[in-house]
Amino acid sequence: MSRAQISALVFGVGGFGALVAATASNEWKVTTRASSVITATWVYQGLWMNCAGNALGSFHCRPHFTIFKVEGYIQACRGLMIAAVSLGFFGSIFALFGMKCTKVGGSDKAKAKIACLAGIVFILSGLCSMTGCSLYANKITTEFFDPLYVEQKYELGAALFIGWAGASLCIIGGVIFCFSISDNTKPPRMGYAYNGATSVLSSRTKYHGAGGDFKTTNPSKQFDKNAYV
Repeated sequence: MSRAQISALVFGVGGFGALVAATASNEWKVTTRASSVITATWVYQGLWMNCAGNALGSFHCRPHFTIFKVEGYIQACRGLMIAAVSLGFFGSIFALFGMKCTKVGGSDKAKAKIACLAGIVFILSGLCSMTGCSLYANKITTEFFDPLYVEQKYELGAALFIGWAGASLCIIGGVIFCFSISDNTKPPRMGYAYNGATSVLSSRTKYHGAGGDFKTTNPSKQFDKNAYV
């Protein structure tokens, strides 16, 4: 079981959950307290609904009834976030099939290819979410710092930060998955059997024995006293 793949799966699935939460959230932008006359009342909007609330705890949300009256940047962000969630879902499925600890997916080489594909899908999911959240945030900041914009100004909502965090997690998990393919392509180590050291005397005995001219000699007679100095 590869620790790199486990950490990549945790990053990818965690990022996918954050993307789902950000897409479904209605706090993509909230009214700024700096320009609001009644600070006890605020308005926050998302990709799907416009909501209003006050300090007493009462909230009211109204969905966007038609897509033809929704501004273009909201429609673009919708498409990017839906694509990010869809890619994150398929990336999670591919990641489960590409894990070494699972029994599905085929051989190690096939699992390595599936894991690499999961990494690419996670990276694309993170890029889609990063683009959508950045596009929405750019629209909010442009209107906020525009002195000629006289309508209600908004600030960045919590859903944008959740979307950026989820995108970062998906990209990190995808990169780890792509690099984990090297673990499956490493050649296995060769084992060598150790037969023990062979002495010179035993090798000479085998040589003479093979020739049929074996003579038993006393090793102590072959060396004089000066040989040991």
